[in-house]
Amino acid sequence: MDKSSHVNEVYRLLKKKYPDAVTFLDYKSAFQLLIAVILSAQTTDAQVNKVSPILFKKYPNPQALMNSSIDDVEKIIKSTGFYKVKAKNITSTAKKLFLDYNSEVPKHMDDLLTLRGVGRKSANVVRAHCFNDPAIIVDTHFSRVTKRIGLTNSSNPEIIERDLMVITDQSIQTDFSMLINTHGRKICVSRNPLCKECVLKSICMYSG
Repeated sequence: MDKSSHVNEVYRLLKKKYPDAVTFLDYKSAFQLLIAVILSAQTTDAQVNKVSPILFKKYPNPQALMNSSIDDVEKIIKSTGFYKVKAKNITSTAKKLFLDYNSEVPKHMDDLLTLRGVGRKSANVVRAHCFNDPAIIVDTHFSRVTKRIGLTNSSNPEIIERDLMVITDQSIQTDFSMLINTHGRKICVSRNPLCKECVLKSICMYSG
């Protein structure tokens, strides 16, 4: 089976298993998703979802967050870890959005990458879910699962993204990313994966 066919079969099986896979962060706007993604670094989406309503109620837009008290922001987001760095990242990003982008979140990768705390993964989350642009979203779950099932040999996120973009039809790239992510959280976990319960076990190099 060539890799494009492999992707399609993986997609078919996972779509049947998880018909409603969506983004795991709660948000009501591109601004909220962008800030939430920055906060999600090295913590759980569930933890971000606990603090983000408090943050956005007090600072609902880039201008408000830009003018916030850094001590107050740190206090609100402290439970997400690395809160001092994250507070600087989100207030800096808010300021750049206000000054350079008329308080709008840009849609292009090059622009998103100029925002403090935003890497390719974060940028692709925003592009995919806010602008409906095809995107391969590479996080630790995606990296682990795609390598185990033989879709890439790399551990480098940018190489993995490039590898998967070549073999995955644009029409399913975002959905495929979320399905793989869901599977990595539920079944294909880092330690002691639940291979006996896995719908991909018959086509998985790791399980096989």
